[in-house]
Amino acid sequence: MTTVPPEVAPDPDAPPTGATATTTATTATVAPPAPETAEKTGGSFLAKAALVTAALSVAGSLLGLVRDQALAHFFGAGTDTDAFLVAWTLPELAATLLIEDGLAFFLVPAFSLALARRADGPLVDPVREFVRASLPRMTLWFVGTAVLLIAAAPHLVAVLAPGLPDPRLAVDCTRLTATCALTFGLTGYCSAALRAHQRFVAPATVYVAYNAAIIVALFALAAPLGVRAAAAGVAVGGVLMVAVQAPSLWRQLRRPYRPDPGPAATSASPADKTLQTAIIWTVLLFALCRQSQVLIERFLASSLPAGAISHLNYAQKVAQMPMVLSLMICTVTFPVVARALAKGETERARDRVERDIVLAGCVVLLGAAAVVAAAPPLIELLFQRGAFTARDTAATASVMRVYAFGLLGHTLVGALARAHFSVARTTWIPLYAMAVGVVATAGIGFLTVGTWGVHGIAAANATGICVTALLLLRGMGPRTVPIRTRALAGQLGRLTVAAGVAAVLGAVCAQRVAQPALAVLASFTVVTVSFVLIGLLLRAQPWPSALRTVSRKLRHVR
Repeated sequence: MTTVPPEVAPDPDAPPTGATATTTATTATVAPPAPETAEKTGGSFLAKAALVTAALSVAGSLLGLVRDQALAHFFGAGTDTDAFLVAWTLPELAATLLIEDGLAFFLVPAFSLALARRADGPLVDPVREFVRASLPRMTLWFVGTAVLLIAAAPHLVAVLAPGLPDPRLAVDCTRLTATCALTFGLTGYCSAALRAHQRFVAPATVYVAYNAAIIVALFALAAPLGVRAAAAGVAVGGVLMVAVQAPSLWRQLRRPYRPDPGPAATSASPADKTLQTAIIWTVLLFALCRQSQVLIERFLASSLPAGAISHLNYAQKVAQMPMVLSLMICTVTFPVVARALAKGETERARDRVERDIVLAGCVVLLGAAAVVAAAPPLIELLFQRGAFTARDTAATASVMRVYAFGLLGHTLVGALARAHFSVARTTWIPLYAMAVGVVATAGIGFLTVGTWGVHGIAAANATGICVTALLLLRGMGPRTVPIRTRALAGQLGRLTVAAGVAAVLGAVCAQRVAQPALAVLASFTVVTVSFVLIGLLLRAQPWPSALRTVSRKLRHVR
């Protein structure tokens, strides 16, 4: 499943000021490119962008936890919740295809290429031409898909969860959530355009608005509508996701464009060249394959006792929070890598991708260690109230620990897929790798669900995504971003060892504290301290470079 453009202006969408915004007084000179096209790739900008993105993402994730807590409080982990979660498959699939992976993987490079062409000063603004060529057609596709999903809701429920005892409630919820095909599509388009323009605040707020709408709907409508209230919240939340971004994108597109009147000025390249059909299909099929892991889980779990789908959902939502935070780093730098490759700066793109992967791996491994160590008290603290019982806590915590073993694989897939698609040319490697991973997930799931139940499903998910990550890493080469695979694997291996030892120490600590809040706090503290110390002992990145940076800052202050 997003930051502040930071130089000086308090308004995140205001153009940069200072020397870069000034024009020459000479009458014979050509006006410089518009300030908004200037690329900001310095460490200070990226650090501030990642920080604000992470802060807003944490806010959205916390509201997501509140949403799940409200769902658990009102409906527990029973048949009503299972029915809504089957309908929620559509928003989850749409978020992957249209917001997080699919649209972003080809729209961000396409907008970045248009921005790079704009710097040459063609007679027609390439960015506006691209919007005129792409947005109306894509909107028609979004509308048609939403109408089709609403009409086909009974058949979708029969395919997604054939084992549901009463599918009528799931059908009602599916018809409400199917509107996300339109709203999430427009959300993803706005997000990709703003990120390519290095405007990250508005895209980072979309899940805050979305989850807030579901929470309000649950508390206001749960009594008269039952679990359908959550589905209504999904529909309203999708509209809000578009509304929080549209003004910012409109300001970017309406800024005056000054073409270069010199002899080198040319007409803009046809916009449709940056939106090739083959690129779109490779990206969308990859994202669909990735999300099909969830479809496989729901399909297999629908034949298990009531509550199995709910336990998988709650466990996955909590376990994936470290992955979401780790991928914020890659989300911020994705336009930077795409712009560098558009300019032919391969080494710069490689260095950026390698740093991002190591830092994202560090964040997700620390989070995975904390999740494994404190799983039972963490789930008890978050969900055990109302209709969510101690039995549900035990089942969810054990499943979450299994999920955690695949978190590094999920993060690597997200980071490496961005590197593959940032070249803005057709590549089938991500789709091939994800298809192999999905086959592994389905095969292992079918073999283990009868014996291990939900734990077998979670283990299949972790194994399949790790297979995909290895294939994507192996596929990096001259046609994409030629990262140094062996050195990168060594750094991630040392961080994995540190995370494993930290998880064991944190689990021992959590078992010795009876009160859930104190157990979580003590376990997280032990995991964090031990992870950092063991990482330093193993000389795992990014600790040495981080220490050097801090030392330089201190010397500068002195």
